[in-house]
Amino acid sequence: MLTPRSVSAYRLLGGAGTALLAVAGCGAGALPVRDVLWWTALRHADRPTLAAGYAGLTLLALAWWWAGRDLCRPGRTTDSPASVRGAALTLAWWAAPLLLAPPMFSRDVYSYLAQGAMVLADLDVYRVGVAHLGGPLAVEVPQMWQQTPAPYGPVFLSLAAGVSWLTGGHLTLGVFTLRLVALVGVALIVVNLPSVAQHCGVDPAGALWLGVLNPLVPLHLVAGAHNEAVMLGLLVFGLRLALSDRFAVATVLVTLAGLVKVPALLGLLVVGALATRRLGTRPAALRVVGLSVASGVAVTWASGIGYGWVGALATPVYRHSWSISTALGRCAQRLADSLDLELGDAPMRAGVLVGLLGLFAVAVIAWYQRHRMGPSYAVGLVLLAVALLGPATRPWYVLWGLVLLAAAAPDGRLRQAASFAVTVLAFAVLPSGFGPDFVQVVLAAVGVFTGLAAAAVVGLLTRPVALALVGRR
Repeated sequence: MLTPRSVSAYRLLGGAGTALLAVAGCGAGALPVRDVLWWTALRHADRPTLAAGYAGLTLLALAWWWAGRDLCRPGRTTDSPASVRGAALTLAWWAAPLLLAPPMFSRDVYSYLAQGAMVLADLDVYRVGVAHLGGPLAVEVPQMWQQTPAPYGPVFLSLAAGVSWLTGGHLTLGVFTLRLVALVGVALIVVNLPSVAQHCGVDPAGALWLGVLNPLVPLHLVAGAHNEAVMLGLLVFGLRLALSDRFAVATVLVTLAGLVKVPALLGLLVVGALATRRLGTRPAALRVVGLSVASGVAVTWASGIGYGWVGALATPVYRHSWSISTALGRCAQRLADSLDLELGDAPMRAGVLVGLLGLFAVAVIAWYQRHRMGPSYAVGLVLLAVALLGPATRPWYVLWGLVLLAAAAPDGRLRQAASFAVTVLAFAVLPSGFGPDFVQVVLAAVGVFTGLAAAAVVGLLTRPVALALVGRR
């Protein structure tokens, strides 16, 4: 039976894990080039802190699975993650230590700040990279992204510009402020996802566990301050309103989400499908398309940033990007090299084409099964396919489809596979955001085993106490 003690226990376990990870980030995180406050205190102890960080990751993953196990039991308390309040409290326990940590798992937050400063400086972020800005913000962006334009829509770039103006270009304050912006997006997900799940016939507790409490949210939406938080917050809010027949506001919100990152525009298919049931095909299409175009034009005009983001969508498709399709291309390239074949970039193009064909197949299947699956489930699958089969994949991209699937997919193999995939992806990227070498892989493995051993020891020591407490009750 789920008790307040067990809820507190996995909150403490996950909080201890992220606290350990936050400290480890001061040596192994995506540290700024310049020394900033306490963030770089352990810069020269990056190897032991890497092992400690993976021990903390292990504790967080175990806490998440513990929470999921308890959610399947009867007798949930009002303070459990079965409620919005319980989910918010659990996520707060797990995410709070990461708010003060240095950026981790990616240096994208530095790019956001630099691009916001470029908007303030009237530089065209859709034509030139941060190298044209120069200065202390640009130097924090990895060299491979110095010359690439921004792939984000005017809504997010306006937010980034506002943060840059508010913080005066200060690096630390800028990171903290962007994390607060991300927290607003996460809060929108927490508040609105249960309603979407109820409309889709899914247990809200399970939706919150898979869609909000999974480790990718605190690791990448909070610690990494990725703009997926804002995108998904607006998207889920819009879908909730669409399910309540408030199609006009829903269309505007989903359009705003798409003007953060374009994949969210697929949510308009959900709004259109729901509107069709009430209004008919033609009136629904005219209303959704017309209002989306009008709101997109209005927002773009108000931002003054322009439509260059349409041409900059290929920015993530970089020769160093990784995905299933680019991995196929690299394998084909190595095979061609071993056979002394001069094929240029044809193998990579072929790999990307295979990925796009797979994405098209998923989209076709989702379309023909949309009535059985429901629009939210179908679009969630397509978004997941875009994240996995597109030319570029990052662990946090999986959240594009995972959040919708958490609210719309029925219990079964898909949810189980998604849970295991999330666990694996939580360990897939180093806290520094860069690729690992052999020594780092070994240190990460040591950290994982240390975390497992520590959790086992704590479990053995506390089990007699827990049994005694239960007996007294």
